[in-house]
Amino acid sequence: MSPVNSSEGGSVNMQAAADRADDILDEVLSAISPAVEWAHATTTAGSCDVSRRRTVMTIISSERRGSFLGVVERFWRKSDFRIRAVNRDDDFPAVYARTPDGFGVSLSFGGGGQAFFEADSPCVDKSDVAESTTPPNGPAYEGVYPLPRPNVRSPFWSAGAP
Repeated sequence: MSPVNSSEGGSVNMQAAADRADDILDEVLSAISPAVEWAHATTTAGSCDVSRRRTVMTIISSERRGSFLGVVERFWRKSDFRIRAVNRDDDFPAVYARTPDGFGVSLSFGGGGQAFFEADSPCVDKSDVAESTTPPNGPAYEGVYPLPRPNVRSPFWSAGAP
């Protein structure tokens, strides 16, 4: 695969792609209301791609997962992202999309109602990648791996009634 080009016509490197992935994740998380608490998860760099991850620390009840997915899916559609797949599993639902500039994005659920966001770059020029500079909106959990299960209750997102 050839590296992605920027709007200025030059090649994009892994750091610029990581910054773009942060922007994608920042935007979707800021679109969720009421807000959820999140923390950074691992950043990975492949031979020509980079992935940023955010882990939601707010408990999303099984009754609210569909609403949560709907908020995210509608935001992505409004942002001209192409929805590529939706997993409607009751326990582990997910939605997968692609941005107009070729980034893959996903929201998936794991155990305990924990939601995971990921943004993956297309192939870009190899470079060093620094950790994200976006501060989490809760504890940073620096040096903690794996992150704990969701542990923040929300009157809305953690509620048992739809």
